[in-house]
Amino acid sequence: MSRLLLTGGVCALPGEAGTDGLPIDGPRIAPATLAIEGDRIAAVLERAPEGTEFADFEPVDCTGKLVIPGLVNAHTHAVLLALRGTIEDIEGNLVYQYMVPVSYLLTPEERAAIARLACAEAIRSGTTTLVDPLRHVADYAPAMAATGLRLWLAESCADAVTTEVGKGAYRFDRDFGQTFVNRTEALIERFHGSENDRVRVMMAAHGPDNCSPWMLGEVSRLAARHGLRRTIHLSQIISEKEQVEKLHGCTSTEYLDRNGFLGDDLLAVHWTFCTESDVEILARRGVHFIHSPASMSAKGPHPAPVRAIQEAGINIALGSDNMTEDMFQSMKSAMTLHRGAWGRSVRPSPGRVFDYATVNAARALDRPDLGRIAVGAKADLATIDLKNATMAPAVSLISNLTHYGHPGLVVDTMTDGRFLMRDRKLTTIDETAAVDEAQAATRSMWRKFEAEGHDAPLPRFDDLGG
Repeated sequence: MSRLLLTGGVCALPGEAGTDGLPIDGPRIAPATLAIEGDRIAAVLERAPEGTEFADFEPVDCTGKLVIPGLVNAHTHAVLLALRGTIEDIEGNLVYQYMVPVSYLLTPEERAAIARLACAEAIRSGTTTLVDPLRHVADYAPAMAATGLRLWLAESCADAVTTEVGKGAYRFDRDFGQTFVNRTEALIERFHGSENDRVRVMMAAHGPDNCSPWMLGEVSRLAARHGLRRTIHLSQIISEKEQVEKLHGCTSTEYLDRNGFLGDDLLAVHWTFCTESDVEILARRGVHFIHSPASMSAKGPHPAPVRAIQEAGINIALGSDNMTEDMFQSMKSAMTLHRGAWGRSVRPSPGRVFDYATVNAARALDRPDLGRIAVGAKADLATIDLKNATMAPAVSLISNLTHYGHPGLVVDTMTDGRFLMRDRKLTTIDETAAVDEAQAATRSMWRKFEAEGHDAPLPRFDDLGG
């Protein structure tokens, strides 16, 4: 069992707790020594070790560093990194014209290559946990697990034939839906609790527009049987809103509520078209709001009802969603959008936004041992370079980090007490190979996209020479 002693740095320690047990306003910063034994934090000392105390622990010098809980990305699609630099600048129904086709066009090896690159970016961004629902997950789950990241993986279930929706057709097919149920059961059997419980499986319904009551019921049934968390895209895009209204005569939230799908185990993502009445229902059911503010604002500020969500006391966590694993970008975008909802306010505070990416996300996952630096918590940590110009002058480090943070500040990333990056060098991924293999996979995917004749604009690759 490895034993590490992190000394000489300052730490983002839990702040004053409210009645819900969560920090009232983010972490407090203080010099501290952290003792790590195996995969957990064994001691947090706001003093120097005395005498032979921890003499058998390997010292790790954190002088000039801020030690933070590893960031928790509560919603991402690693394989959709293949779309980076393309659909951010294309109009249309991006989910059904690009994301769904792409998820089918890649080979298993190509999916693994792109997912590995996404993991490299996550580690460089100080992220230690990814929640990743998509399709063909078993193809790339081993590659992601091998990087050492903490994972919640899910096969996105739907019984509308999603490959046809981009052409304007909604057709429900139970056999099509059963495919995803079967894949999910296989995923649970193979991966749930693997890697010393570092890899878990989650149940995912793709969205209210492409899941019938039967499909929603199957997702909830399997979740209850295996004790799994659930996730869904909620009120994500206009075509979803219109389809649910057409089929069911109500909002997406009302449709899910009528079918008993809402609950405090549900991580619901986006909420673009949620009404204030929807927010009241979601708050009453204890649903967690997973916001991906950066990806959803690529064409302008994301119009989710953020003020109503905050006023309702709903737990808010962050995800990066598509085309990036950079949680600093998510925190900065959340700060801007959430303050804008209050009319150019200073609410929420930097500490509260930092909570979105740490302790709040852990709460959504029902994992109080994540997202915080405390005795007994998992040793999922990142260190920030305080000698980098971005972090100076140092008045409020959490304010600096949430307003101006970027992946280049991260020096070390650790999950379960194991360095995934040390002194800015990845230890579990050959980064050069990951970049090259993902580039080749992406070019191959776009060639197949063009050959299939999809009625959607194609990107033009830059000439990089060589």
